[in-house]
Amino acid sequence: MNKKVYSILILLLSFLCVMTLTGCQSLTQRANTQDNWSKIKKDKKVTIGLDVTFVPMGYENKNGQITGFDVDLAKAVFKKYDIKPIFQQIDWSMNVTELRNGTIDLIWNGFSATPERKKNVAFTKPYLSNEQELVTLKSSHINNFNDMHNKILGAQSGSSGLNDINNNPKVLKDKIKNNYPILYNSFTNAFIDLTHGRIDGLLIDSNYANYYIAHQSDPSMYKVSTGKFPNEEFSVGLRKGDKTMKNKINAGLSELAKTGELKKICHKWFGEKYKSPLLNLEKQSQQKEG
Repeated sequence: MNKKVYSILILLLSFLCVMTLTGCQSLTQRANTQDNWSKIKKDKKVTIGLDVTFVPMGYENKNGQITGFDVDLAKAVFKKYDIKPIFQQIDWSMNVTELRNGTIDLIWNGFSATPERKKNVAFTKPYLSNEQELVTLKSSHINNFNDMHNKILGAQSGSSGLNDINNNPKVLKDKIKNNYPILYNSFTNAFIDLTHGRIDGLLIDSNYANYYIAHQSDPSMYKVSTGKFPNEEFSVGLRKGDKTMKNKINAGLSELAKTGELKKICHKWFGEKYKSPLLNLEKQSQQKEG
């Protein structure tokens, strides 16, 4: 093969690669801008991505069934539209990518509506409050964020807590060992390492922390403290083009709050033994009635 023919082949291959990438990008862009409600309504199913270790929001129980607060809430909302939610396990660090690629239709799993995420994801109205908590062992005598100086911190990959660590370095990042946390795929594994002393502290969503600790044989072995990270709110994440589905979910959540069904689901999962998160929708409903 002479040099001229070789050069032409290289140019053709380069052109094909560019066209393929452009085509893929166009498909992804269309998927993110189109309104998919009519298709979802016709198919009578919607795919929800979740981390199946995130108790009590959405997780796989001992019988291999996916259950949790968000699972019950999603089922209750879509029941009103005769649509079946299909719950699909995803790598939580890739949640936005899965949504934008069309692998899933929604992220509904204790998903905090942060400024960073809002750049790529549309959010429904919030339905639960959340904050980041530092969980340590009482035996470690770490009582607050300042006591984490040169200590090993754990966090989940892709979590809002990790975003807080990076965006507010003076609060915690500048204090911890190596100025960066040990990252875990799930909080369950992180709690195991904390309990066995492999890390000194774990930054975690308050809803998960409160539920997990309350269900341990000796909850008193843990210490929970909060710092100066901003408060968060859980919402449902959608593609920006899915405006109709956003409105439908908002309407469903408001109706559940008004009828008291949202409160029942909250009591089922959070109960009276431990702190229940603020039901923003219930509060809004009471204000409107007043």
